[in-house]
Amino acid sequence: MKALVHRAGVPGDLTLSDLESPRIGEGEVLLRVRACGVCRTDLHIVDEELEPRHGAIVPGHQIVGEDVQTGERLGVSWLGGVDGTCRFCRSGAENLCDAPVFTGYDRNGGYAELVSVRRDFTIALPPALSDEEAAPLLCAGIIGFRSLRVAGVERGERVGLYGFGASAHLALQVLRAWECEVYVATRGERHRELAARLGAVWTGDATDRPPCRLDRAITFAPSGDVVVAALGALRKGGIVAINAIHLDRIPQFDYDSLLWGERQIRSVANMTRADAADFLEAAAAYGVRSAVTAFPMAQAAQALEALRADRVEGAAVLLPGWV
Repeated sequence: MKALVHRAGVPGDLTLSDLESPRIGEGEVLLRVRACGVCRTDLHIVDEELEPRHGAIVPGHQIVGEDVQTGERLGVSWLGGVDGTCRFCRSGAENLCDAPVFTGYDRNGGYAELVSVRRDFTIALPPALSDEEAAPLLCAGIIGFRSLRVAGVERGERVGLYGFGASAHLALQVLRAWECEVYVATRGERHRELAARLGAVWTGDATDRPPCRLDRAITFAPSGDVVVAALGALRKGGIVAINAIHLDRIPQFDYDSLLWGERQIRSVANMTRADAADFLEAAAAYGVRSAVTAFPMAQAAQALEALRADRVEGAAVLLPGWV
């Protein structure tokens, strides 16, 4: 099969390769990839901001695939497996599992013609969504939805979104369905224009302060400066949820003016299968749709570069096409 492979020790490398088709083990299925979303985590893996775990890996974890045996359309996300026995799994917090397996990081992912996955970690997809519309929902959508939960968002609140890519533009649609006022701070005029079209009541640059105090804020940019900016916009008792698997740093900040008053900073770690089911049900009910920029699979490197340079409006999605 054709696949795009990142070789450890070569940051930025993504090489078109011929690999043996995956073998499936007990409890696994073989999927023919119909679409694969491009996530910022893929960028962290290829750029080696996340330490490599294998000599070579096929990235990609927002996979829409077709079971080669049954023809069933299934989704695959970042969390590709857990041990099921640790204290976190037993308590319903499988996102914190002590021995997780991540798609496109621990095992080969969806930048390929075929992928093998655990059957119990596949996701049923609403038939109304096209392949390219469904792909970004499978990580960007789910983790954005979990971020709203971690931030404790309640209906009608003022919520800030810092950074406005694939995850944030989906989260905003959920927030609007919850009758929240949404304030978006992000780099790039095109991102701010999209946020306004989707119903943001205010937009500003990445660290600009909104015109009022926020009840909650979620940061999507992997920047500590953005976390401090979000914290500075909160009311007393407000919460910042950090939606980033990698953060460059958190600069020194003044406790008395920014954190005191029972303000909180929380991190968002992975997702659960329950998050996936709840989000897809909500997305269907609210009519959540991805703004998609499509690339043929052979242009995955260009898609990652567009993401790196903040040139993607909404979400980038890879579709079959190897020439």
